[in-house]
Amino acid sequence: MSKRRTVASRMGDEIPLQRLDNVGRDDDTDKATTSDNHNYIDVRDSTERPASSLSSIGTPLMVSHAELDDHHAASHSLEPTSAPRTAGKRQGAGSARTEPLNPQDNNFKKQRYPGNVVSNNKYNVITFLPLVLFEQFKFFFNLYFLLVALSQFVPQLRIGFLFTYVGPLVFVLAVTMAKEWHDDHARKKRDSEANSQRYLRLTEEGPQVIPSKKIRVGDLIIIEKNQRVPADMVLLRTTEASGACFVRTDQLDGETDWKLRIAVAPTQKLATDAELFALHGTVYADAPHKNIYDFVGTLTVTDGPLAALPVSVPLAAENTMWANTTLASGTAVGFVVYTGSDTRAAMNTGHAKTKVGILDSEVNLMSKILFGVTLALSLAMVALDGFKAVWYITLFRFLILFSSIIPISLRVNLDMGKSFYSLAIERDAEIPGSVVRNSMIPEELGRIEYCLTDKTGTLTRNEMEMKRIHIGVMAYTSETSDEVTRHVRTYLHDRGIGADSGSAEGGAAASRTGAVLAKSHGKARRDMPQRVFDIAEALALCHNVTPAAEDTADVDAAGDAADGAPTHDGRLGVAVARPMAYQASSPDEVALVKWTEQIGVVLAERTLSSITLRLDALIPASQGGHGTAPTLAYDILHVFPFTSESKRMGIIVRCRTTGEIHFVQKGADAVMARIVEYNDWLDEECGNMARDGLRTLVVGRKRLSADAYARFDEAYQRAKLAVVGRADAMQRVVEDFLESNLELLGLTGVEDRLQDNVRATLELLGNAGVKVWMLTGDKVETATCVAVSARLVRRDQRIHVIAGLRAAHEATEALETLRALGDCCLIIDGDSLHVTMDFFRDEFVQLASTLSAVVCCRCSPTQKADVVRLLQRFTGKRVLAVGDGGNDVSMIQAADVGVGLVGKEGKQASLAADFSVNQFSYLARLLLWHGRNSYKRSAKLAQFVIHRGLIISIMQVVFSALFYFAPIALFQGLLLVGYTTVYTMAPVFSLVLDRDVTEDIALLYPEL
Repeated sequence: MSKRRTVASRMGDEIPLQRLDNVGRDDDTDKATTSDNHNYIDVRDSTERPASSLSSIGTPLMVSHAELDDHHAASHSLEPTSAPRTAGKRQGAGSARTEPLNPQDNNFKKQRYPGNVVSNNKYNVITFLPLVLFEQFKFFFNLYFLLVALSQFVPQLRIGFLFTYVGPLVFVLAVTMAKEWHDDHARKKRDSEANSQRYLRLTEEGPQVIPSKKIRVGDLIIIEKNQRVPADMVLLRTTEASGACFVRTDQLDGETDWKLRIAVAPTQKLATDAELFALHGTVYADAPHKNIYDFVGTLTVTDGPLAALPVSVPLAAENTMWANTTLASGTAVGFVVYTGSDTRAAMNTGHAKTKVGILDSEVNLMSKILFGVTLALSLAMVALDGFKAVWYITLFRFLILFSSIIPISLRVNLDMGKSFYSLAIERDAEIPGSVVRNSMIPEELGRIEYCLTDKTGTLTRNEMEMKRIHIGVMAYTSETSDEVTRHVRTYLHDRGIGADSGSAEGGAAASRTGAVLAKSHGKARRDMPQRVFDIAEALALCHNVTPAAEDTADVDAAGDAADGAPTHDGRLGVAVARPMAYQASSPDEVALVKWTEQIGVVLAERTLSSITLRLDALIPASQGGHGTAPTLAYDILHVFPFTSESKRMGIIVRCRTTGEIHFVQKGADAVMARIVEYNDWLDEECGNMARDGLRTLVVGRKRLSADAYARFDEAYQRAKLAVVGRADAMQRVVEDFLESNLELLGLTGVEDRLQDNVRATLELLGNAGVKVWMLTGDKVETATCVAVSARLVRRDQRIHVIAGLRAAHEATEALETLRALGDCCLIIDGDSLHVTMDFFRDEFVQLASTLSAVVCCRCSPTQKADVVRLLQRFTGKRVLAVGDGGNDVSMIQAADVGVGLVGKEGKQASLAADFSVNQFSYLARLLLWHGRNSYKRSAKLAQFVIHRGLIISIMQVVFSALFYFAPIALFQGLLLVGYTTVYTMAPVFSLVLDRDVTEDIALLYPEL
């Protein structure tokens, strides 16, 4: 059985810590990443630390000392906004709280916090009947028939049998309540499944398995790798010595980058988990609120196995794990501070509302018009009779006689039709797995004007793939990797790499190889194999990826032999070829490293100070990729992390084989164009890749002499000592000494893989007149690439970006520019959207609603819901929202029609939606076939039933006029009931089953 292990350094017992630079948001809400965090040192205590009782899962993390200092400094600078309250005092939902750190000191019975349950249902036992009746009788249609039925209990107004008026109304209400109960019961059942997920609660007796719904504030919960966090927690311990771990937040804020989280120092230093129960103190947390990037708290330890007591540590957002996030590395222990409706995820989720279709509203309006006709006819009959005797009694009797003009059977027939349409959707073999969770609005699918969709997990799979690489004279695609591998192999053979490094001949070959490599890295004219190897080497070195290998039993012996090879003595070593897995904050970097692995240059090992590449390209094809391969070792001298401001990432490495020092950098083309040497192809190729929706990175390299590096290092160390403007000073040194005249190695194009048939689906929706908006929490650059790749932006369409707006006058200028451009694709970030909606709400939506495509980036869940409501209120059109994550629930619930995708990260969106599908491409058939049929059939059915009621009412008018305007019924009892049910049943069924075009025609011509 295979097992996963970390590719650790063979020097001592050091465990590498994974490095993360690009963490969190790229805006002002996250200051975790700084420009001086490239100086790697081991952040553990110098004394030997006992092993944690938590089992290590996944790859150990590599985090720089400066990064942890930045995080701890930021958190220590935060003071609680108010004095912590006394532990044990009764505290309730929505309030700040102070809870005992040790669960044994906690009196859980005194707590008044909300239960840790997920709830998407609309009703409970007490509210079901009154809420359903209110929702029904707030419509004039139903209220009218209620009054008519009640009038039959008055002897002077009774006409015919009481059952003929009360029976249909009771039947309609019974059917409606049954449907509402069924839908709500299904939601409650799905919620119960989510609330029953099992977690480990840490107790003094050991871990205890409990369902999610039994988690309480003050509990210590163990979270395993790839497990969803069930409640908002303070991070106490991780399996990493540094206390660092990563969480995925795409189900909370829509961002795909992993976020760095730091455990609280006093609890992380404990030897085992059991020692947590020897600590006594309190945890203070401020009142719950929506902001997921802000948290103020304090952890105080008054007694326990710590050196200095008491200890008080400020807590910030980087010390937390919010509900609905996923632990991406290791194992962690968290202290629960918020549960249920107090969690950030729940507070960013809107409450479910009862949705009413526009067809029902139109029928309600038609009922009011028909009531006016009925009242006019009744007054006319009374007037023609001369207002004799008690004329108002006669008036009411005429109103009841002519009530057939507003047929109550219309509701029955429409509800029967809705049930049939819902059943047809669920049984459609072309869209398997589709579920109708709200059977009251299938007609709305045929009247959609705006489709608002999430990006990550909805349009894309969040799986990056290297699609193209251009090296100036040649371009390679993912289909030509074999040719690239041949070039790499040719280059390595020509340089004598691959001899047995353990022999004397191997040592001489290594020396010759070092000389040849040093010569080949000069600026002389390079042949094609060298060009290919240079960019492969650069991509395998310039990143923040940590590798992990999977050992198998049949290679363990070979692995032990290879592990003894001298991989760190400045000569070529050997290593056993194994399948690799990678961890990184950005999936882009993983895609690049996987590409280098595919062509035979494998990232085999990364520690705090070194990188080792394994040259699998030299393994003979006859061995099927198994065996041993030579390795190249590099020392890491400096790392310059990626930031949203610099838009580039660099690294300085020294090859142990050649002794050469290289500065390797990759970044956005707009920034790198002025850093690399002059060329005549970069701009053109960047444009070509951008038009294909690829995310481009320019890769450059600069050789540094020992003197040049020494001068840079001296200046850089001086800049790090600056008290004021340290980051700017360090950046200036990098620009002055390194970022000039870089050798351009190549251009890469990475694709965020789309879901199946996304392009065709968006094209069909566009041809059907549906305007598509993409709302995402991701970066502007990422969203732009996906919009182009998905063909949301036409090839001839201009892209206009509005970003970084802070003031009203800036928003005015941006809107004027947008107005002058006409039809284009608008891309706007969250901050700019906030400013425009605050100051120029109507102007913005007036312009944006006319555009064929709009992309909103960096959107919070609340902003997504606000955009939905804005479109609804301003345009009056039907809005559909599509998403797959917990951060999309608010948008889905606010929309007229919500469609949830069953995503990889959970079913939150699917459970809260009106319709659940498995793929975005199913949307085309759902709208263009089922939606179209449902709407057309219901419209024809409503016209038929109203026409049927008018016929019998006109007959009643003629009969009463001929018999001296007497309020006497023409048809008595069951004859009238039979007319509206059994006798005219066939036309009703035929309209429900009617098809005016075939499926193929409806999808071929979506304009229909």
